[in-house]
Amino acid sequence: MKLDILRHGFEHTSMPADSLADYWHPGVTEALRQQDWAKTDIRERIDLAAWQGFTADLPRDPYVNQRWKRMSWLALNDQGDIEEMGQCPMAQGGAFNDAESMADRLRYYDPLTEEFLARSDVKAFVHAWARLWSIGAHEPILMQITGVRGEGSIDPLQGQGIHADGCKALSILVLNRENVAGAENHLYADKAGTQPLVDITLNPGDILHLRDDRLFHSVDGIEQLKSEVPFERFIIIINSRFVDDFQNRMLRRYFPEAVLNESYGHSR
Repeated sequence: MKLDILRHGFEHTSMPADSLADYWHPGVTEALRQQDWAKTDIRERIDLAAWQGFTADLPRDPYVNQRWKRMSWLALNDQGDIEEMGQCPMAQGGAFNDAESMADRLRYYDPLTEEFLARSDVKAFVHAWARLWSIGAHEPILMQITGVRGEGSIDPLQGQGIHADGCKALSILVLNRENVAGAENHLYADKAGTQPLVDITLNPGDILHLRDDRLFHSVDGIEQLKSEVPFERFIIIINSRFVDDFQNRMLRRYFPEAVLNESYGHSR
């Protein structure tokens, strides 16, 4: 079921719209307020070809087949500059993601490269994303480059199905989509998938913002368009304001001074 606007109410941000419009296309903040998700593109804001180059040296994901990944915990300091916080494992509680390969496990990944994080368009993106969600100083921001490549077909979520990432602010940016059929994103109002909201295909440079504490999401399997050419689909996932108490416990352990959303529970 494809819908343009669904109204759920959205307590989003106190930032004036014009300060956000310097980066995001008009209508993004209003769409988030009205329907808890928004799709736009940032092809005019970043050097997409340069960002795609950083998918070449990603280490294999030790937890998920045919996937490659790097991730870093970032935060704004008191001066508003982006800093790396250091290592902390990714942790997802079973209440949000009950897949056997994900639930209640600690997963460790190599960090994003210094060359990537030093890029001016990467810094501008993280700053703009933080403004969009009103993320303040010392709030952990998880940024990942992740994706799949191979031949034949694959489930990019590797059994996760319809799930949530256990946070309030989540965005998915597609970096490349080569020789791919499928990989359509779906949003739902419930984890069982009985209340579908929208179906979206993201192309390179497209970004999907969503209130992960109010919506659930999934993505279709991938197949090759041409059998003689391998497929690739890589994305950036960036999120913050965790409502998953498992992840918050890890963040508190590794970053004692961090500003966390520690309500311990979620309001779906």
